[in-house]
Amino acid sequence: MLLAQGEDFLDLFRQAKREAFHLEVADDYDTPEESEPFRKFIANEPDDYEWFTPWLEHVRETTSRGVAVKRARVVTVPHTDYTRFAKHVARFNAEAGEDVRYVPRHTINADELTKDDWWLFDDERVAFTVFKPSGEWSGGAVTDDPVIVDYVRRVKNLVWSKATPLGEYSDQ
Repeated sequence: MLLAQGEDFLDLFRQAKREAFHLEVADDYDTPEESEPFRKFIANEPDDYEWFTPWLEHVRETTSRGVAVKRARVVTVPHTDYTRFAKHVARFNAEAGEDVRYVPRHTINADELTKDDWWLFDDERVAFTVFKPSGEWSGGAVTDDPVIVDYVRRVKNLVWSKATPLGEYSDQ
């Protein structure tokens, strides 16, 4: 596996022809770039969301080429504070063209999921999300190994078949 960081990671999206699919399986993320926005959310303070602009521009660039950007979040109910924050911010993902969906954890067999988050590009290349112990995102560990890709593709299809679109999802 190769670790793709920065522009190399973004190039995976630029090389995609049909789809970039992201699976998130954790209920909490402690990334430094979200620390202050998360604190503001919890304190019910206003946020200009400028910190999110680079990602949203990247999604717009990707979807403008006709590449679908999809995200499925497997979440515990009741939601953690972070899950509530991520759902609140997901409206911007959707406005940028991302199809964000949710799967309550209790509706899916844990043995049918992966333990890690990942991106799957065109059902051909996987980038497992890598975080430093500090919570900082390090990049994606990329592989084209057909056995791993096939496994991840099956997980994707299962999760997506159970996923509820953001606009229809209720955390109740």
